[in-house]
Amino acid sequence: MSEASAGEGESGSRYDVVVIGGGINGAGIARDAAERGLDVLLLEQDDFSAATTAWSSRLIHGGLRYLEYAEISLVYESLHERRHLLEAAPHLVHPLKLVIPVYRGARRGKALIRAGMLAYDLLSLGKELPGHDMLSRRELLAEEPGMLAEGLRGAAAYYDAQVPWAERLVIENLVAAERAGAVLRNYCRVEALCDGSGTMDGVEYRDLATGERHRVHAPVVVNAGGPWVDRVLKGLPARLPRLMGGTKGSHVVVSPFEGAPKSAFYIEAEADGRPMFVIPWAGLYLIGTTDIRYSGDPADARASGEEVDYLLGEANRVFPRAGLGRESVHYTYCGVRPLPWEEGPEGAITRKHIIREHDDVARGLMSIIGGKLTTYRHLAEEVVDRIGRLLERDLPGCPTDDEPLPGGADFEEARERLAAAGVVADETAGHLLSVYGSRALEIAEMAVTEPALGEIVCQRTGAIAAEVIFSLEQEHARTLDDLLQRRMMIGLGPQLGRDVLDAVASVAGDHLGWSDEERDAAKSAYHQRLDRFQVPDRTF
Repeated sequence: MSEASAGEGESGSRYDVVVIGGGINGAGIARDAAERGLDVLLLEQDDFSAATTAWSSRLIHGGLRYLEYAEISLVYESLHERRHLLEAAPHLVHPLKLVIPVYRGARRGKALIRAGMLAYDLLSLGKELPGHDMLSRRELLAEEPGMLAEGLRGAAAYYDAQVPWAERLVIENLVAAERAGAVLRNYCRVEALCDGSGTMDGVEYRDLATGERHRVHAPVVVNAGGPWVDRVLKGLPARLPRLMGGTKGSHVVVSPFEGAPKSAFYIEAEADGRPMFVIPWAGLYLIGTTDIRYSGDPADARASGEEVDYLLGEANRVFPRAGLGRESVHYTYCGVRPLPWEEGPEGAITRKHIIREHDDVARGLMSIIGGKLTTYRHLAEEVVDRIGRLLERDLPGCPTDDEPLPGGADFEEARERLAAAGVVADETAGHLLSVYGSRALEIAEMAVTEPALGEIVCQRTGAIAAEVIFSLEQEHARTLDDLLQRRMMIGLGPQLGRDVLDAVASVAGDHLGWSDEERDAAKSAYHQRLDRFQVPDRTF
């Protein structure tokens, strides 16, 4: 690890590569590069995983719908990476049964869906999940009596996977990256790309907490800014063509409703034929998503009233006893997919990732366009292979394909040890394991060493005070928003963390030495961040 990597990333520091963007792609690239011996600096303008990754449908899937557009290689890649994640992060990624009901008059008939299922099974030979089943109308209604019976012809049932806390998948990659020597900086916005006579020479960034500007040197810069990719490139003197053509995807979160399904449902919207999901998630239901062209600032994307009504209407159609209205919605969330700029229907835009090297502008600069939560690891491998060629370095092979993420290492042993120790309540143990994996043992040990840290701060989940300290000291949390929504994962319940805000602010404030005024300001800032979850025509 370089001297710069051990320090504070001050001006003049030198790295092999600067990664811009702390979502799943940036985190994966930083981890892979650091584990292959490169000196890495990762810069994120907000908190890690605070944007596109957090606003996904929280699925780790093989891309069944991509078969419709003949993207066979993407499906194969996705299925391979799904298998890897089930093994590498068993605490975060779990098998999920999905049902595709087929109704009379649907665009995708039973024969077409059966053919898709057979192809999906074939592409996932050697898979870790069961193959598909075709269900008759009677079989499906016996299993899911709350769904619409009229016009129902049957269904396909198959397995993919869910990552309830996609944010934690990012954090796990960053923990691994930092263990390998990477330097991580959240709340640091890149304001200029520095090139010297046609080659990259690093970046200038501003620390948004202090206002200080820093210039760091690196021969390779990876622009993994997601939907902000084009905005990052505006810092170059040369004008580049538009790369990103993002689409807005919105979700609504509701409580279990009358007739709610036991399995996740993958349905064809009657209004426009788009596929959408109704998914059991964290004791609630996630309904989404939309797919609408969006060219504004991704930070400003919000779910519209029309989108909310569309999602609720389709859910009510398939589950007619649900009676869902806007008053049923706990909150919405919305993000912008970092897709390539293409003409044509939104659903037809490729979901393959593109690694664009800008040799014509500055050698050593590359941008990541597209990419999926499921395939981030393979994308990172490809990117780091290219970095090695740019640096003319003979890098070791990619280590991430057969190693677990930090919380996935010795997970079953950790579960047994935590149960045997009996130092925290069963509910707390379950929460700790589902969020931190085997690293839960470190948090439990903190509660043993200092009993006050064993106090429960969230009655709904059993979360304890030790997690606050652990997240601040070990996982780069800096705000209450970081703690509740991207570390402890207790801020995405029905009340969006309002029910636990005072307890967490008290523990964080005591640890950080906040004054009463600073504590109040931190809580006020948290409430302001909740604006993006607003249900249209309703106030929180």
